[in-house]
Amino acid sequence: MSGTNMPERGFQISRRQALVALGLAGVAGVDAVTSTSSAYAGDRSDVPTISGRVVAVGIPGASAIAPIGTFLPGSPINSNPVLAAFTQPGRVCDPTRVLVGSRSNFGAPKANEDQEAGAFLSIDPGSADLAVPAGFAASGGQASALGGAVQMYSAQSPNWRNGVYTPGAVTADQTAVANPLGMSINNAFGRFWPANAPYGLNGPGSSSIADPDGRPLNNALNPSTGGVYFDDITGRAPVQVVAGALSKAAVGTALIGRSPDGSGRAVFAVVVADGSIVQEHTVKALDGIAPPRTVQPLVNRSWGHDTGHGGRAALPRLGVLMSYSPEVVLYVSQPFDDSIKVITLTIGGPAGNEVFVPSGIRTIRSSGLDQPLDLAPVRIEIVHPDRASNTTLQPGSDFYVCNRGNDTIVRMHQDGTVVGVRRVRVGRHSLGAARLNGIATSTDGSRIWVTYVGALPGSDDDQGGILELPTF
Repeated sequence: MSGTNMPERGFQISRRQALVALGLAGVAGVDAVTSTSSAYAGDRSDVPTISGRVVAVGIPGASAIAPIGTFLPGSPINSNPVLAAFTQPGRVCDPTRVLVGSRSNFGAPKANEDQEAGAFLSIDPGSADLAVPAGFAASGGQASALGGAVQMYSAQSPNWRNGVYTPGAVTADQTAVANPLGMSINNAFGRFWPANAPYGLNGPGSSSIADPDGRPLNNALNPSTGGVYFDDITGRAPVQVVAGALSKAAVGTALIGRSPDGSGRAVFAVVVADGSIVQEHTVKALDGIAPPRTVQPLVNRSWGHDTGHGGRAALPRLGVLMSYSPEVVLYVSQPFDDSIKVITLTIGGPAGNEVFVPSGIRTIRSSGLDQPLDLAPVRIEIVHPDRASNTTLQPGSDFYVCNRGNDTIVRMHQDGTVVGVRRVRVGRHSLGAARLNGIATSTDGSRIWVTYVGALPGSDDDQGGILELPTF
């Protein structure tokens, strides 16, 4: 079933061949064509601070965070009464809530014992000082705690196997979520797309299309993949247009939009821990976009210092954003290079099977970047019928960069110019041994949410949690 193991024939091209054809196969793969620098002394003691409040604690390895937002009229969730019921006030996919990734199943039994546990929780961000109960989801379903302020969305547990809705899929035994590191939500015309590291950074990764019940896609149009892409067994069949696979962990993801092949189906970009980027088509499965080492790899990486129990459990991850005007551009943070890779996409491939291919690559470098592990739009695209997503920038929007190294947030123009920097505090205190591990903005642009791992000063919780901050 693997497109990546097929001999080249017809229109199939290798990732290297695609880049050679585009004139991007330079020294060290496809590294920077241009570079943007912006001087800012990120370690200066006079950096302004931004004070946050604690929303929740007790989230082991708290990682990706995303506002659920409103699914647009005509989207599968909005237009289906069964699915739309999950978005009603107080329900697990209430538009005002946030999803946050964790390395814990919160008591839910594992579906696959050889894989890491992990879940996405649905949390009411208007709450304060929530202490998430460690075993509240032992029932194995979309359990609720603390008066509904905390709810299980999906976990690495049997209730959320791909085979529940698509028993014949080659990934029937895989779950929608397993040690999640990324989340992109297709509010325009789709569903939830987690990115997972079920075997850690060096093992095969997975990415899924999940319904509001947390299970992989029901009534999947591709019965072979169902709603889960995994390793090299869900490549486009019989042959890929551009070679690619989730041979390592999926460490970040973003909606690109509708496929250029005229089908109208969703396509997502997924960054792999080996530094490659793949594209996932709802019907035609997986193709590559760019080869390994296009983005600085995260395989064999660790944060390298102890930040408490939760900090040791946190895997390196990265942020991915998409800008669609005037060009389609992916922004990918590179935490171990203190930079952001910028990849412009165009359309290539045969008629009827067009795919996204890179047309230009540059690198943003700035002294304001210190282990930039995640990105978030300053203004999220919420109305475009093909683009609306928590990972999509409104035209001309700046973006926020979450720096793990010095616990700062940088506001940056799309050309790499630093607009402002804030050092994160809780009240009047520093984060102490805790470290930032993710960032999201509210759909109305009024709030920033960050995840952290480790213990905050004065706290007896060393797992991780969520802070809310004002925007700037």
